[in-house]
Amino acid sequence: MSTTTDDPRTPGAWPDHQMPFGRAPRTRRELLAKALWIAVWLVFLSSPVHDLAGGHHTAGATLAGCLGLAAFVGVYLTLVFRNMGRPFAPRTVLALLAVLAVLAPVLAFTLGSAWLGLFVYLAVACGATLPVRAAYWAVPATAAVMYLVGLRSDEQEARGLVILVVLIGFAMVGVGQLVRTTVELRKARATVAQLAANEERLRLARDLHDLLGHSLSLITLKSELAGRMLPDHPDKAARQVADIEQVSRQALVDVREAVTGYRRPRLAAELAGAQVALTAAGVVAEVPAEPDLAGVPEDAESALAWALREAVTNVVRHSGAGRCVIRLLRRQTLDGPVLELSVEDDGSGGSGNGPGNGLTGLTERLEKAGGSLEAGRTRHGFRLLARAPTATAADVGSGA
Repeated sequence: MSTTTDDPRTPGAWPDHQMPFGRAPRTRRELLAKALWIAVWLVFLSSPVHDLAGGHHTAGATLAGCLGLAAFVGVYLTLVFRNMGRPFAPRTVLALLAVLAVLAPVLAFTLGSAWLGLFVYLAVACGATLPVRAAYWAVPATAAVMYLVGLRSDEQEARGLVILVVLIGFAMVGVGQLVRTTVELRKARATVAQLAANEERLRLARDLHDLLGHSLSLITLKSELAGRMLPDHPDKAARQVADIEQVSRQALVDVREAVTGYRRPRLAAELAGAQVALTAAGVVAEVPAEPDLAGVPEDAESALAWALREAVTNVVRHSGAGRCVIRLLRRQTLDGPVLELSVEDDGSGGSGNGPGNGLTGLTERLEKAGGSLEAGRTRHGFRLLARAPTATAADVGSGA
């Protein structure tokens, strides 16, 4: 049998010389370890072998005993080694157990008390292969049959083996249950790893959308400006090209940091970037001064920074707005103090009837930080309102 739930080649697993629990041996060393572990339990065959070698039976009985013992051991080892390959179907397991259940009493009844030890193997096979409820009945039944058979040859020895058969049988029930639990845990572990990988892919998709959407929009806008300035104002066009190069380099850095999971945008930097992007797009911008972020958790600040970036990107790319007002306020709500970010423009709000990937990703980010997101058309344009919890309760405006 085996005694661990982890792959021995993974960190924190058991040493390589120990057999992984509930799994077929994959190397010659593991096969040898399992074979030696099973061979230890063959000690109960010493009595039948000694009985056959002692010449206590006729030649025909000795031959029949040898054949019966060989068949019993072969079936038993087949059941014990079932995890080496593809597990047996339930019908096959029941058929092999039936063979053992016939051979053990027949050999013990006809050849004497020396063969009562075969019932130990029958109890082990029942405890290791049957479902728990069935094993709870099969193990005591095995002990009862052994005792009844032993009444004919040696009642005292049979009485002594009853407790041993019951204890070993129920011990194997526990081992079998542990094997099944180990297999289920290994499957659950693989499922958790898959879910974590899916969550990481979703995070990366959101980050790349937010990063590249903003940067590429700014690059496109400045490229158009450089194209219009190039014939008459080459100096200004050169400055736009330099800005394009700077934005491209920063976008490359941001993507690398997002992929490695270390990037955490700051709200102050995003406010400054929003001022630049809106001005370059010809949008009159009202942006708050240096924000007061005292008591704001990093996750909340990061989520608001992403919301600001997405909102400004949508204003530049889709809205056709001429004016954009950004406000950053502290408010006290029924759920506690929050930092509220409002981005409102006088444009059309873009095309489409439902929320895009950007707003969906922002909603997920803010919900993870304990906040919320509202976005929709107003009488004068479009507004995005993002809220994130803070650690202070001051109701002091820090924006325009």
